[in-house]
Amino acid sequence: MDSFFSFLPTFFLLLASNPFLKMALLASLSASIASGVVGSYVVVKRIVFISGSIAHSVLGGMGFVLYLKRTYQITWLEPIYGAFFSAILAAFLIGWSHLYYKQREDTVIAAFWAFGMSIGVIFISLTPGYNVELTNFLFGSLLFASQTDIYILFAFDILILGITFIFHRRFLAICFDEQQAVIQKQKVKALYFLLLCLAAITVVVLVQVVGAILVIALLSLPAAIANTFTCRLSKMIGIAIFLSAVICILGIIVSYFLNWPPGATISMTATIFYLLNLVRHKE
Repeated sequence: MDSFFSFLPTFFLLLASNPFLKMALLASLSASIASGVVGSYVVVKRIVFISGSIAHSVLGGMGFVLYLKRTYQITWLEPIYGAFFSAILAAFLIGWSHLYYKQREDTVIAAFWAFGMSIGVIFISLTPGYNVELTNFLFGSLLFASQTDIYILFAFDILILGITFIFHRRFLAICFDEQQAVIQKQKVKALYFLLLCLAAITVVVLVQVVGAILVIALLSLPAAIANTFTCRLSKMIGIAIFLSAVICILGIIVSYFLNWPPGATISMTATIFYLLNLVRHKE
């Protein structure tokens, strides 16, 4: 433990000279904004596992786009485009099934989870060459974030912040009392779809950091911890952003110190924080 704390000053000095660490830190801070804001709504609305379904559904879109890119030499196609499209599509289909066909969300989630993964595996098997891009999306590619990736991540953050600033009160209504929102003549179905789309965008942002397999940890756990400190959603969002940033930074430091994969280390750090908070809250 002493050696770890003595390493901290060296780590922060490395940030100034190591572009990989600098990009990783910027990417993780961007992810903290998205996960803190949208994760708070997702936790309060109790649709956490939708993020897991969307995260695994994106594999289908990524696999299909990579197949087209390699097979037909379409150089401008990138897996993130397929991830974004499939995430939005999965969010709409899950919401549509729940609202219009009165299906249980957990059953619909399981169906899209399995379907997205299946499509992804099929196209991966058909794609020529070594699919390192998909490996990065599955387990995260934080240390290889480019300047373009950072711009895209912060653009998503601005989009998320803008939408939540405009619709916060209406999201508040559907998260805590959907029936009252109907009485107030709020467009509950449209707001529900919009919230799912925000969750889908956030999943795409977080996939860049921790990967599709571990995305649910960063989306839900900081917000769940924040929820134990306050019942006010606006404060919860602020605390969740702060906790997510601390978890990401600490995860990067630990992963560098121990030479562990950063995405998995960040997710493990989030889980440890959550478990420690459970013990604190029980006492």
